[in-house]
Amino acid sequence: MTLNSTPTAATVRAYPLILAAATTAIALLITACGSTSTSSSTESSVTTTIAKSTTSTQTAQTMRGKRYCEVLLTTIVDGNATAEVYNSYTLNDCPEDLWNALDAKAIASAEGVPLAVLNGPRYWLMDRAEKKGGSDGLTKKDFGGIEMYRLASVDIGPMAEATKPYTTHEVDREAVFTFDAGQTVYELVAPDGTTYLMQTWSTQKDPTLTEAALADLGSRLQLPAGWSYRSRTLDEPLKIVTTTTKAKVLQDDLGNSYSQESGS
Repeated sequence: MTLNSTPTAATVRAYPLILAAATTAIALLITACGSTSTSSSTESSVTTTIAKSTTSTQTAQTMRGKRYCEVLLTTIVDGNATAEVYNSYTLNDCPEDLWNALDAKAIASAEGVPLAVLNGPRYWLMDRAEKKGGSDGLTKKDFGGIEMYRLASVDIGPMAEATKPYTTHEVDREAVFTFDAGQTVYELVAPDGTTYLMQTWSTQKDPTLTEAALADLGSRLQLPAGWSYRSRTLDEPLKIVTTTTKAKVLQDDLGNSYSQESGS
């Protein structure tokens, strides 16, 4: 597929790099609480703002397997994209009927942006995430009956890079993701040994994909030369710590999202 430098509102493909950045942007404020829909709903969004107060470090509990979805309100200037990320997690589980009824073109028009991207449904694989702050001060919108928090503004960069899976992107999220002992985790290993841990799995490109199918996902992925995919059961908790460094994230060709492991 060839991308124009200035997509129109009708261009609503869920660009992999945009979605990888958006998914990890959730970690910026997560403790607060890959296919595009083409249906014909025309509801405009309703905006509210949550009153701001002082918060301390908070921990989101029991995240694994929780379903969510996102709307990315995206602007493009000189071929570079910036997305305002709205996420449903903790407000609802992204009801299927409401999600399927969303029209990205109508949302973009209502919001006055050239491009709206529908990202989801997705499911968390970490057990907990820690981050200073909470939902205080967050803007909340209603997209066709699905309430979402504005979690971040993500600088995506050149749109030409947005179609490339297995390409890392840095996100300043200042968070800790924890995967508990006894959990099965899924990893990509680059030719230089760098390891990326799956943090969310997606049903965008394959609506039939389940968590149980992730162990054998490697046979379906179009991995770059020298890359490998594996699953393993943790003997002890595994933490992805990005409190003082930027997280490095990517997506595979099925839209599942990964973070580079600490020390990798």
